[in-house]
Amino acid sequence: MKLAELLENRYPTALGDTEITAITADNRKITPNCIFVAVKGETFDGHTAAAKALADGAAVVIVERDLGLGDRQILVPDTRAEHGNLCAAWFGHPERRMRFIGVTGTNGKTTITTVIKYILTQNGHKVGLIGTIQNEIGDEVVHTENTTPMVFDLFALYKQMADAGCDTVVMEVSSFGLVQKRIGPTHFEVAVFTNLTQDHLDYHKTMENYYQAKRMLFDICDKAVINTDDEYGRRLYDEISGEKYNYGREGNFAYTPISVKANGAAFSLKQSSGVMEFHLRMTGYFNIANATAAYAVVKLMGLADADSIPALEACPGVKGRCEVIPTGRDFSVICDYAHTPDAIENILENVKLYTEGQLVCLFGCGGNRDKTKRPKMAQAAAKFADRLIVTSDNPRDEDPEAIIRDILTGLEGTDVPYEVVTDRREAIAHALKTAKAGDVIVLAGKGHEDYQIFAGGVHTHFDEREVVAQALQELD
Repeated sequence: MKLAELLENRYPTALGDTEITAITADNRKITPNCIFVAVKGETFDGHTAAAKALADGAAVVIVERDLGLGDRQILVPDTRAEHGNLCAAWFGHPERRMRFIGVTGTNGKTTITTVIKYILTQNGHKVGLIGTIQNEIGDEVVHTENTTPMVFDLFALYKQMADAGCDTVVMEVSSFGLVQKRIGPTHFEVAVFTNLTQDHLDYHKTMENYYQAKRMLFDICDKAVINTDDEYGRRLYDEISGEKYNYGREGNFAYTPISVKANGAAFSLKQSSGVMEFHLRMTGYFNIANATAAYAVVKLMGLADADSIPALEACPGVKGRCEVIPTGRDFSVICDYAHTPDAIENILENVKLYTEGQLVCLFGCGGNRDKTKRPKMAQAAAKFADRLIVTSDNPRDEDPEAIIRDILTGLEGTDVPYEVVTDRREAIAHALKTAKAGDVIVLAGKGHEDYQIFAGGVHTHFDEREVVAQALQELD
């Protein structure tokens, strides 16, 4: 493709007829006649590599400041944004061939996107999904490395989706993806805000920065659906203009829980057209909120209640989100991705409602991540659990014992009994061995993940469903 075609008349250049072979922002991937986009990152500024990129064969460099490289540099206000524009043009603008739904927030994104995809699929749509667990093109599963892929990879995925006949894409939009402009010129028909609790402060540094990152999604959508039960949601709803709707205990879509049991949840929903009852296969108060958000989105997209409600009520839920792992015993095991203080409090508060014996919470915290949330995780777990087992999660490059010491500071002054079993496999086996009739064991933190991450980024296979099954066999 010629350079002028990729630039789409945004910037004049004497090199417009140059045939471009690739686009990259990685100075280690320079190829003959590629475009090198000089992006300033956290630790490396691509502008320092621009001259060498030209010497190594790049046709042109995209820069934010004059580097004295003559006609072979194209000066733009924002190289991250231009990188997205170039990638979109490279793949023939697949984002223009589909409708987009974006969901952002700390908790609930995966469930809401999965439920929306399920509802739309049941009603004849072919839907692409981009998220934490995996990417999906209709029924085809595509591996993912990041919640929001890097921009070139994202538009390559969009093209796959569009070429496969997808008419809609539902995606989790991460704060990283928004700040780093990975989504390029994607525009969303509907955007959802779930909540904001402490997470990713190792990157964003402050809650204000984290909020402002999430807020960016609502500058590029037609309709906003916002949880105003959440403090930051109320702020967002007040700050943005345009077509907006709120959901929660009050609002345009106001839910009232009726019952929450191990096998599902029931709630009533009040909106302008009246009050209706819903009966979900998913359980938990948080899933009532998630289901309400999903229903609001498909309604705003024009789906009739007669089509959306039966599909919503039939949705089985999401792997690793309040997932019951079969045991065949007189106690229960639930696997959940809860890895923030708010998420662990939510899951335990909900499970406590139908726990007949003791509620046991097994959890740890990730290494190389926000250390300040470790004691807060312990405090949240102690609020509802009858017994705690503190263990490892993904220690990465940190000492697992040091992470656990940070966690235990949050239990000072509490009277909840706890045990420390550093090895997570051994911890799970211990939890099962000591379980009594009516107990519920919540394995928090891993959820859908089937690995642990150790020093040097080494991934070791670790699927809690398999670990539980093996430990149960050894108990026999």
